[in-house]
Amino acid sequence: MTHHSVAIAGGGLSSLTLARILHVNGIEAAIYELDASPEARIQGGMLDIHHDSGQVALRAAGLFEDFRAIVHPGGQAMRVLDKNAVVRMAREDEDGGRPEVARGQLRDLLLNSLPAGTVRWGAKITMARPVGEGRHEVTLADGSTFTTDLLVGADGAWSKIRPLLSGALPAYTGISFVEANLFDADSRHPESAAVVGGGMFMALGDGKGFLGHREPGGTLHICAAVEVGEDWLSGIDFTDPAGAKAAVLAHFTDWHPSLRALIADSDGVLVPRHIHALPVGHRWQRVPGVTLLGDAAHLMSPFAGEGANAAMLDGAKLGEAIVAHPGDTEAALTAYESEMFVRAEASAVMSVEGHGLLFSENAPQPLVDQFAAYAGGS
Repeated sequence: MTHHSVAIAGGGLSSLTLARILHVNGIEAAIYELDASPEARIQGGMLDIHHDSGQVALRAAGLFEDFRAIVHPGGQAMRVLDKNAVVRMAREDEDGGRPEVARGQLRDLLLNSLPAGTVRWGAKITMARPVGEGRHEVTLADGSTFTTDLLVGADGAWSKIRPLLSGALPAYTGISFVEANLFDADSRHPESAAVVGGGMFMALGDGKGFLGHREPGGTLHICAAVEVGEDWLSGIDFTDPAGAKAAVLAHFTDWHPSLRALIADSDGVLVPRHIHALPVGHRWQRVPGVTLLGDAAHLMSPFAGEGANAAMLDGAKLGEAIVAHPGDTEAALTAYESEMFVRAEASAVMSVEGHGLLFSENAPQPLVDQFAAYAGGS
């Protein structure tokens, strides 16, 4: 049976960061990822990489200068509008400490920094169980198994590793997203390109809104966000683009036509997404030989931009703890978890607060007020 000193479930940003830091310190890890290949699916939209978390992780991984080379110029610009398309706040791109980068490019940067074969593609984990002395046996969908001295669950919201540590499950936050894209926006959708601007965009009001980014190549990535029951998305036929658009826009009947056009004129299919979160302050008792990173540990809503940054910092901190405690996995995991629990809880609180700001009945005013307070140094 195959045995690994360190095995990581999931091939996302947190696991790649961890594997990179272990690699540069002479410790090899095996990553098991259910996707069939790096190109199996689109990696998502833009990420703002924070100076005190994501950038810290990239520096620890020795990849900060390479990261700077893939930053999206203009991406830190921001526009906040109300439902009538009145601009309530606009900020030009400036070095605010949160440069924007395409998630796929960031994933590829980390992936390409690892030795070939580090990631086992098409390897879906179905079960993991302890076998004594801190070791675990992991079963894959094809029936094969492996054992590991250290098992790291970085396998997302519905982690197969989390049950070894915690019975917590993600809960629906009350917000559903429908994602859309407008391609070649400057030439094909000039009005929408002007509304969104050069970076991040939010149009908010009545407990709902449109959230978006301009991506490299002139694509506008838009999320229609609606406070609805968890079953709303299941009642929409997303194989019928026209019908799906109508169902979404039924929640925005009195919104400005230029905002409705972000969905009405979008290209391709719409993609539904429920927003889930683990309980704020989720933590567990130390269990020998296993821990969690990223969404598996502290899934949170995206309304503070903390999730990916926290996940990358998890990977960096766990890697550093393993390096700092050679031969003593439990000391490393104790050090990592004690710091991570506190940090992740603070990030989750910010995400909950962001939810309240964005989807209040009098939005976007609370958000505009907060930005004004930050600008004033209060």
